[in-house]
Amino acid sequence: MTQSTVNSDATNQTDVPVEEVDLLVVGGGKAGKSLAMLRAKAGDKVVMVERDKVGGTCINVACIPTKTLISAARVLHEVQGSQAYGVTLPEQDGGADALAQARIELAAFRARKETVVGGMVAAHEKMFPASGMDFVKGTARFVGERTVEIALNDGGLRRVRGAKVLINTGTTPSVPPIEGLSDVRYWTSEDLLTLPELPSSLIVLGGGVIGVEMASLMGLLGVPVTIVHAGPHILDREDEDVAAEVTAGLEALGVTVLTGALASKVAAAADGNGVVVTTADGHEVSGSHLLVALGRTPVTAGLGLETAGVELTERGFVRVDDHLRTTAENVYAAGDVAGTPQFTHASWNDFRVLRDLFAGKEASTTGRLIPWAVFTTPELGHVGLSEAEARKAGYEVRVAKTPTAAVPRAKTLGRTKGFFKVIIDARTDLILGAAIIGAEASEVITSIQMAMLGGLRWQQVRDAVITHPTMSEGLNIVLDSLG
Repeated sequence: MTQSTVNSDATNQTDVPVEEVDLLVVGGGKAGKSLAMLRAKAGDKVVMVERDKVGGTCINVACIPTKTLISAARVLHEVQGSQAYGVTLPEQDGGADALAQARIELAAFRARKETVVGGMVAAHEKMFPASGMDFVKGTARFVGERTVEIALNDGGLRRVRGAKVLINTGTTPSVPPIEGLSDVRYWTSEDLLTLPELPSSLIVLGGGVIGVEMASLMGLLGVPVTIVHAGPHILDREDEDVAAEVTAGLEALGVTVLTGALASKVAAAADGNGVVVTTADGHEVSGSHLLVALGRTPVTAGLGLETAGVELTERGFVRVDDHLRTTAENVYAAGDVAGTPQFTHASWNDFRVLRDLFAGKEASTTGRLIPWAVFTTPELGHVGLSEAEARKAGYEVRVAKTPTAAVPRAKTLGRTKGFFKVIIDARTDLILGAAIIGAEASEVITSIQMAMLGGLRWQQVRDAVITHPTMSEGLNIVLDSLG
């Protein structure tokens, strides 16, 4: 490793050596850590800097902890309703009534989540150095072309310049300037996951993916929840019928959904216990706790990107082309901070694009088919265009739709809520998209994705021999409705 020196007035430290490396990764999210390990194993000199989330956002404060908690909460919900499946207890133990009265033990509930997360973090702590990379815990700031200054978490300073640089700093919960919000106690999604206490009632600002998942989680735990959402329906990108079905599932858990409700003011309750949210039309909503789930903001502040020649978009994300190249030569960005759809699997695909590009192959983000799932109860799986999007794009559309209750497997599971909806191009018979609401929808949607990637006509999916009884068999049933 070659070294030169640089001066920095910002730190009043001079002549700190600049370490020259093949690849510098700033932020260890899914794309960044994957590329860093791959290139280190290939023999490159690699430095990866991460401030506080070893393994990335998903493992620490997003996908993994949320789905761990949701899975546990679903177990509670199933135990409470287990009498419908013929489950009971001896009379001396309270009989069926005891099952209906089951409650969560918060410490154990939280401990399970922490065990899962802690195990994955510990695995990364071993994987990173094992790959041969130099994993640095600290805060990076660009001080020149492809050069960062790193304030180490344990004290001290390093400067590193990469022949190539990847920015992968992710996003953080957005907290908009709502009147009074800064004067009250509130949670973001990251705070809620620590579960310091179980709310007696919860207000959720925002009916996007994060908001509805957290509302569903709390509903499963028996917490009264009110969602306050500014749009005409929750999950703004979904069709109205899809949003309405998800809303019905939330309401079945005791969640109140207020739409067309823009939060304009937040204040402490008059008795000092809880908060009151006032909407633009004067409606007041009270709760013991408040969750702000109004999107996420790219982590770019304080990075010194302007010093590195890296431009941002109007929304504050790092500007990249379809090869994930920024406006600075040999500087790339990936994952949430680059405006990639905020799903770990999308960031993983960013890694594969960069992997191929760095190997001299052709690769781009153009035309990616990225599915997503919302882990409400029942689940929502989505891929491709919605009906509204397809019609707006000028397609002649056919819609196949059938209740989830028509699927034999749903009957055996006792989970019949929801529907299957598939959007068809009437001219070509190709599948344009789908939304599936029901048990295991997050898994079933992959079958539609594969059919779309393979260019299958809807008739081919309809006539496919799918295992019975499975939830995927619903694809036969819904498409058979077209004739």
